Amino acid sequence: MLKNKVALITGGSRGIGRAIALEMAGNGADVAVIYWGNKALADTVCETARTFGVRALPYCCDVADFALTEAIVKRICEDFGTIDILVNNASITKDKLIMQMNEEEFDSVLKVNLKGTFNMIKAVSRLFLKKRSGRIINITSVSGMMGNAGQANYSAAKAGVIGLTKTTAKELASRGITCNAIAPGFIKTDMTDALPEDVKSAACSMIPMRQMGEPGDVAALALFLASDAAKYITGEIIKVDGGLYI
Repeated sequence: MLKNKVALITGGSRGIGRAIALEMAGNGADVAVIYWGNKALADTVCETARTFGVRALPYCCDVADFALTEAIVKRICEDFGTIDILVNNASITKDKLIMQMNEEEFDSVLKVNLKGTFNMIKAVSRLFLKKRSGRIINITSVSGMMGNAGQANYSAAKAGVIGLTKTTAKELASRGITCNAIAPGFIKTDMTDALPEDVKSAACSMIPMRQMGEPGDVAALALFLASDAAKYITGEIIKVDGGLYI
């Protein structure tokens, strides 16, 4: 579905980002995997991606840094020749109740999760406008739609990503560029695996499908949104949550 395309995935070394990178590689896309902190994991993702016969390279970048994102996008264009798909998946959490949360904990989550998404969109926008094509897929969260106690910073950032997605879609649609967002619910990742069993059981009890999703569930939707089959879909926020927020 993505033969001869180049996909850039932020936060692509683990969890949902890893699943998206490998799903796109398995469907013919060359992949640029942006990571921050664990090169070994990023190298492993790229090695696995190459087994599909595509190019895959890791890039270390703090997406919250505007200048660094500009530089890394330029470098990826030099290495791959172009970029066709941007997946904004990089995200952090620093969960606390509002009364306990300090300024740094609030600001740092917004810088990575929201400003980082803006930085990457800004960095690829000129290229996409020149090509008159491009796919932008932002990973938000149902927490940004319904709120979540203990996640004021995360929920605010992810709600911001939803607004950013719709605005980007409106601004770029006339040039053949789409921008959509995926809002996962509880997905089995390193973060959820670390939760106590009683917490996971309580979470599943709130989900009509009574189970957490898999990273591949999100990756399958990202693949569709990146493909020509979704060329007339833009500005949408699509939940992958087992019915958690209906």
